[in-house]
Amino acid sequence: MAVIVEADGGSRGNPGVAGYGAVVFDHTGELVLAERKEYIGTATNNVAEYRGLIAGLGAAAELGAERVTVRMDSKLVVEQMSGRWKVKHPDMIPLARQAQELAGRFTDIEFSWIPRAQNSHADRLANEAMDALGDTDTSTSTTQPSAAPAAAVTAGPGWTATVGAPTKLILLRHGQTALSVDRRYSGRGNPELTELGRDQARRAADRLATLGGIDAIVASPLGRAQETADAVAGRLGLPVHTHEGLTETDFGEWEGLTFREAIERDADLHKRWMGDISVAPPGGESFADVTTRVRAATGDVVSQYGPGTVLVVTHVTPIKTILRLALDAGPSLLFRLHLDLASLSIAEIYPDGGASVTLVNDTNHLL
Repeated sequence: MAVIVEADGGSRGNPGVAGYGAVVFDHTGELVLAERKEYIGTATNNVAEYRGLIAGLGAAAELGAERVTVRMDSKLVVEQMSGRWKVKHPDMIPLARQAQELAGRFTDIEFSWIPRAQNSHADRLANEAMDALGDTDTSTSTTQPSAAPAAAVTAGPGWTATVGAPTKLILLRHGQTALSVDRRYSGRGNPELTELGRDQARRAADRLATLGGIDAIVASPLGRAQETADAVAGRLGLPVHTHEGLTETDFGEWEGLTFREAIERDADLHKRWMGDISVAPPGGESFADVTTRVRAATGDVVSQYGPGTVLVVTHVTPIKTILRLALDAGPSLLFRLHLDLASLSIAEIYPDGGASVTLVNDTNHLL
């Protein structure tokens, strides 16, 4: 299938309130097959333009396109993607690498420059993204300065009253290990991924590369999370940052036991542990303690890498805890929420303390 991708991005201040738009047409350029737009916080025009290109290529890939014609009014992006200009700016290098990786998935791809007037559809989408989540300026230009800072007027999704540019945490659970197969407690032990687990990590990497827009990767220090994170990092061209606070619960003497074996060994303690997050396994760590360190780790990630989109590669308990904190839910969520191996969830954290959860336990990439 042949498609046409038109993409644009803009910044009202350069850097300033920024957003992108992308549209995928059929080969005639008349039928719209997909649209993408997103407010991306404070960024430059070039960053926004690359983000628009990545979104457009990702949408084309999702549609199963084989031949792609990309049309943009950014001379810089077109020349760099065509290989005629070098990518020198440090902010552009990872974005260009991500766009090139996506471009490599198509049988044939061509980049061409068009005047801004011919890129009006993508330009409109970029302005809609900035108008809705950046400020109240409805100018059709994507380079006009904004009169108000983005953080003061950016609205949260749905029924929330949060404001400011969010940090989107894409939460990826690691792939399968030998302990996962038998459903054994796997905390601070360091089992490797199985062959299936490595395949799950590759599939997650494919999915995330298609989505695009990831600014940083942060992972638990344990090997199974690091291996999963490395699979994604290799596709996105990003380094993996490690945070000790994202490690799994220390299950103490229950490490390596099945659920039934732990009950047989410590029946009364296990029953209390299932109903009280302040109770710890023998020689281990309580979920209350896990909550304290994961809360701090989440704050560190938001502070160091936000606003923007951060991939967090970790374990079942830290992911449940981040979701629970974002939902402001009670501790029973830890015992009732199921998360599959290599699943994706998303929580958005706002600078005013607000949060929203937009995805839980997505495993479509594993089907």
